[in-house]
Amino acid sequence: MRIDVLGAVRALHDDGTPVDLGGPRHREVLARLVAAGGRMVPTDTLVNDLWTEPPVRAVGALRTFVAALRRAIEPGRPPRTPPRVLVTEGPGYALRLPRDSVDVHRFEDALVRARRTPAGLTGLDAALAAWRGLAYADVTGSVWAQRERTRLEELRLEGVELRARLLLDSGSGAELVAELGAHVTEHPWRESAWGLLARALHRAGRQADALATLRRAREMLADQLGLDPGADLQRLETDILRGAATLQPSHTVWTAGVRLGPRTTVELARTLALAGGHALVHSRRDRLAAVQAAERTGDTALTARVIGAYDVPALWSRADDPEQSRAVVTAAERTLTALGTGGPAGLRARLLATVAVESRSADLPATERGRAGQAAREAEALARELGDPALLVFALNGVFLQSFTRPGLATARDLIGTEILDLATRHELPDFVVLGHLIRMQSASALGDLDTASGHAEAAEHLAVSTEASLVPVLTGWFRARVTAARSTEPGGPTAATAAARYRAAEHALAETAGMPGLHRGLFAFALLGLRLLHDRPAPTDPALDWGPYHPWALPLVLLARNQHEEARTALAMTPEPPLDHMQEALWCLTALAAARLGERPAADRAATALRAARTEHAGGASGMLTLGPVARYLAEAEACTDKK
Repeated sequence: MRIDVLGAVRALHDDGTPVDLGGPRHREVLARLVAAGGRMVPTDTLVNDLWTEPPVRAVGALRTFVAALRRAIEPGRPPRTPPRVLVTEGPGYALRLPRDSVDVHRFEDALVRARRTPAGLTGLDAALAAWRGLAYADVTGSVWAQRERTRLEELRLEGVELRARLLLDSGSGAELVAELGAHVTEHPWRESAWGLLARALHRAGRQADALATLRRAREMLADQLGLDPGADLQRLETDILRGAATLQPSHTVWTAGVRLGPRTTVELARTLALAGGHALVHSRRDRLAAVQAAERTGDTALTARVIGAYDVPALWSRADDPEQSRAVVTAAERTLTALGTGGPAGLRARLLATVAVESRSADLPATERGRAGQAAREAEALARELGDPALLVFALNGVFLQSFTRPGLATARDLIGTEILDLATRHELPDFVVLGHLIRMQSASALGDLDTASGHAEAAEHLAVSTEASLVPVLTGWFRARVTAARSTEPGGPTAATAAARYRAAEHALAETAGMPGLHRGLFAFALLGLRLLHDRPAPTDPALDWGPYHPWALPLVLLARNQHEEARTALAMTPEPPLDHMQEALWCLTALAAARLGERPAADRAATALRAARTEHAGGASGMLTLGPVARYLAEAEACTDKK
C-alpha cells in the first residue's frame, strides 16, 4: 500500500483502490505517525496532539482509532497475529512502511538526491509533481500539522528552485521564464527566486529583461524591507553585464562520490548542513567521505582545503556524531603535522579552527581539552594576522565552543558573539550573522536579560528566512518556551501548564528535525525538571522520560521525589563533575540542591565552590533553551548546608 499526505490524507492499496481510513480523527492519527518518519510517537503525545483539552477517555479513544486503522490498512492480517504496519512500540505507536511508500518521504529523499547530484533531477521532477495541495490539507486546527505544513512548504519551494537551478546549469532553462515569474510573484522575498528568473531570462536571450528583473528585486527589497540585495544577486548582475563565463552551462563530472569541478563534495556537504533536517545526516556522511578521498590522493594542500571548507556555524557544545567529529579532528591534526609550522597560514588557521569547532567540550576528555583550546587561540591569532574576516569568524566560532572552561563565563561569550555579529554583518557573511545573534541570545538568557535575548532571537528568525536556515526557528522555539517558564513564576504570568505545553511543542519540533541527537537527547526531561524546580515541585518521576546525558545529575532528585533517600544519597556520591558545556551551571545546581536536601556537606561544598563565579547567572540559561532559575538560589542552599555544624 502507499500513503499520501501532500494534499488531503489518503491511503491506497497496491492496486490503486482507496483505503477507507474512517473519520477525521482516524486520518489525523495516521498522518501524525507519517510525520514522525518511522519513529515511535508516545501515547500521551498523540493524545495531546489530537485534543486541545483531552477528554477523560482520550487514551481509550486513541486505541479505538488505532484498532480501526489496523483493520483498514491490513485487511488480510490473520486474527491474533501482530500488526506489521501500524505497530505498538514501547509507550506508543509507530508506522512501519518503506520510505518509497509514503509521498512525503519520497519527496524528501528526492530533494536530498538532487542536492547531491544533477542526476537527481528526474526524481525531483516526479516528487514535485506528486504535490496535490497543502500538506495534511484536511488536518485543520492542529498545531503539529501546521508546523509540518510550514516545514514542508519551505522544502517544496527549495525543490522548485533547485529544479530550476539544475536545468539552468545543464544548459536549458529558457522555458522556465513563465514558471519562475509566477514563483517570484507569489514569493517576492526569496532572493534566490529573483536570481533564477534573471538567469532564465538571460538564457532566453533577454538580457535587458534579466537586468530589469534584478533592478525590480533591488527596489522591492529596499522599499519594503529596507535591505540591499545579497552578494549573490549583486554578483549575478555584474556577470550578466559582463557576459561572464559563469553564466554558461556547467558540465561537471561526478566520480566515486566526489564531485570534480568548481565545487567539491565537502562544499555540497556544507550546503546540506545549513539546510538542516535530514540533510544534516547526509552532510556528515558526505563530508567525511570527501576528507577521506582527499587524504587518499596524498595531496596535503588539497586535504587541508577540503577539511577547512566545511566552515558551518556551530552553536552547541555537544556533538551530534562524536565518532565522526573525532575522525575529522584526527584527519585535521594529521594534515597540520604534514603541512608543518611553515605551511600556508590560511590553511593552518582553517585546520586549527576545525579542530576547535569539532572538539566539542562536552565530549572531550581532560587530556584533549587543553589541545582544543590552544587550537582555537592559534586559529584566532593567525586569522587576525591575515586580516581575513571569513576566516576570523570561523576561528571565533571555535573560540566560542572552547569558552566553557568553567561556570560563569556568559559575559565573555557575549563578547565573542558581539565580534562575530559585527564582522559577519560588515562583510556579508549571513550564516555567521545568524550565529552571532544566537550566541548573544544564549548569553543574554544566561544573564537573565530576556528582553535583549528576545531581540536577538527575532533577528535570527528574520535572517533565517532569507538564508533558509530551517534549524533557527527550532532553536528559538525552545528559547520562547524558556521565557514562558521564567514568566510563569511572576504574578499574572502564564501558568506552569502553559510553560510545559510550550516545552512540549518545542520538543516535537526538535524530535522531527533529524540529525541533532547531541542537542535533542535529554533536553525535554531537563526542561520539565527545571520548570518543576521553579515552582518548588519535586522532580518528575515518569519512567518514560529520557534524561539522556543528564541522567547522573537528575537521578538523586528523582529518587528524592520517590522518597528513596538512601538510594538518592548513593546516587549523589556517584555523580561526576559536570562536563564543561552549555549545561554545566544547571548540572552543578542539581548537585547543590540534592546535597543540601540530603545534608551532604562535601558535595554541597564542591557545588558551591563551582557556582560562586556564576552567582549572577541563571541556571540552564546559557543553553537559551531552558531555565532552573537564578544560580544564586541554589548557591544559597549549598552554602547554608556547608555552614551547618
